[in-house]
Amino acid sequence: MNRPQLGIAGVSAAEAGEANRGQRLLAGSLRADFPLFAHPERGRPLVYLDSAASSQKPQPVLDALQDFYSRGYANIHRGIYRLSAEATAQYEQARKDVARFVGAARAEEIVFARGTTEAINLLAQSFVRPRLKAGDEILITWMEHHSNIVPWQLLCETTGAVLKVAPISDAGELDLEAFTQLMTPRTRAISVAHVSNALGTVNPLREIIRLARERDIPVIVDGAQAVPHVPVDVQDLDCDFYVFSGHKLYGPTGIGAFYGKSEHLQAMPPYQGGGDMIRTVTFAETTYAPPPARFEAGTPDIAGAVGLAAAIRYVESVGFAAIEAHEKELLAYGTEVLESIPGLRMIGTARRKVGVFSFVLDGVHPHDVGTILDGESVAVRAGHHCAQPVMDRYGVPATTRASLGLYNDRADIDALVAAILKTKELFGA
Repeated sequence: MNRPQLGIAGVSAAEAGEANRGQRLLAGSLRADFPLFAHPERGRPLVYLDSAASSQKPQPVLDALQDFYSRGYANIHRGIYRLSAEATAQYEQARKDVARFVGAARAEEIVFARGTTEAINLLAQSFVRPRLKAGDEILITWMEHHSNIVPWQLLCETTGAVLKVAPISDAGELDLEAFTQLMTPRTRAISVAHVSNALGTVNPLREIIRLARERDIPVIVDGAQAVPHVPVDVQDLDCDFYVFSGHKLYGPTGIGAFYGKSEHLQAMPPYQGGGDMIRTVTFAETTYAPPPARFEAGTPDIAGAVGLAAAIRYVESVGFAAIEAHEKELLAYGTEVLESIPGLRMIGTARRKVGVFSFVLDGVHPHDVGTILDGESVAVRAGHHCAQPVMDRYGVPATTRASLGLYNDRADIDALVAAILKTKELFGA
């Protein structure tokens, strides 16, 4: 049987902190860092297999949020008193941490947003819209999350541009030849997932970006599903933008960030108006602050940025070498045992993927599977995963999806299998 492999090898240049966390991960003992797991679910240990939707939070992230709110909170950038100055320093240090994490050349290339969805909408309106005329094209793939589909549809509706969609194979891999053919002299932007949330597929980003560079087409990367699993170096990739969310990276909800090449950010108009994105305001004219402040109107999620930075430091302390080795082993094991279940069909069998198991079970609706599994204290996602075109591609209304995080081990997969077998028994499937 062909084992799926993790898509990118290597070690993050920023690995730091507790050096033994990586060893603990390989030994399967990071679960204790996540307080939620200290509380039984229906009298038994919780098996959490929904990290692709949102990950649990380790104690260092909770400590950072508690400490900031209880001992260091103030609004930022305009206060001249100590608390404000220190809060500003923490917020801007978080920006530096994000820049280091994704390999940006400078902190000014990092913009905070509420998450991947807001970042893509911002880029659609502020970066791509000014480049569009009727008949121009935007290219995406069939495996995109709704957040990387709907903003482009809205943009096309108001500009007369055309949305082109590259197909995927039965295994869930991008048809690179078709993708290449869809790039034309009228393609003004490519927006593509680094990793598919519904399939786990790792896209060939370097090849996509190389092809785009030959045609002078800017590339936006949705990295929401990638950053918890693989190291990212935006300079090495040479993408124009890279966006991600904090809550999938063991950080808080409501915070995310995107990297943008400096020359793009300097040329982009504001996305929203209000405090902190201005240089001067009169009734006759307003002038705008330089990036990144230009794109951070209003009071930002200061605590969220602090928590995101803590999550980044936590992941770095584990190290991507350990993360990839751990996930590679669980991915191979999970694929083998799930494929051995009669009547279970995997959806998404790409050669390069992360720890996502999407499947359908003969004779049982995915929602029923999810409900029975919940009764066994196994938390999975059931539905279209905000990727309805993927479901249409495979002719299914929904799938059941189990997705891995740092806290998962073989025992969790065994519990998943046992719960699926019980489901089959209950439904006579």
